[in-house]
Amino acid sequence: MEIKKIMDADILDIIFEGRNKDYGAYDLRRSYNRRLIKALMSTAFILILLFTGYFLSGMKTHETKKPIPIADIDLNQVRTEQPDPPVVPPLKVEPIKVQTIQFTTTKIVKDKDVPEDEKPPEQDRRDDTKIGTANVDGVKDDGITAPPASDGGKGVVEAPKKVEEDYDKTFIKVEVESDYPGGLAAWQRYLNKNLHYPDEALNNEIQGTVMVQFIVDKEGNVSDVQAISGPTEGGLREEAIRVIRKSGKWTPAVQNGHQVKSYKRQPIGFKTESQ
Repeated sequence: MEIKKIMDADILDIIFEGRNKDYGAYDLRRSYNRRLIKALMSTAFILILLFTGYFLSGMKTHETKKPIPIADIDLNQVRTEQPDPPVVPPLKVEPIKVQTIQFTTTKIVKDKDVPEDEKPPEQDRRDDTKIGTANVDGVKDDGITAPPASDGGKGVVEAPKKVEEDYDKTFIKVEVESDYPGGLAAWQRYLNKNLHYPDEALNNEIQGTVMVQFIVDKEGNVSDVQAISGPTEGGLREEAIRVIRKSGKWTPAVQNGHQVKSYKRQPIGFKTESQ
């Protein structure tokens, strides 16, 4: 290509100099800018349509929506109409009249001077008739006791009054007995550590079980410790009492959900190794 033409020629003409321009690549590159502009314009047009439709639909929706009117209601003024319960008249029970005959204090008078209505009744009439101060007609007395006087139609039977239990007294029997804190395992560990076999009992092979009775108060304190059974020799009772007194606080007994003061019996066994 001549130098003058090179200065005026397009870059594509320079690149495709001496090549086949009808193959397609040349035409595609030459029309690239035109196709790019068309694509950008088409995209911009579509975006404008989308934004316009979205804007118009938003305005329409905004116009059609109206706030729902909410009326303030004072709940204190709302009254629920409830029908009055039907009035049931109380049953009126007429007391059963029992036939009675007049029988007053006997007076010793002449038979002819006694009026007919004041004479005492015959014995056969007294068997099924009650004795009273006047003659009353009614049903025969069958020995059944009449019900108590009416309570005015209320139909209410009073329940027996509950006697309040005195929780300050010392209970002998309780629902939940007092116990050593930690249960049987803790009590066994305490005995193994603190219980000593008296030398006198050990030398004389005195053994047995000492039953110790004591009081555990509401706070778990131990008092009034005494041995009520078991060997009386060898110092076993004294050692059992000492161990109980040294045991500290116990878990109080419980009666009707209240911690109470109660008696406790705790056996303590002594046994020599030779047995």
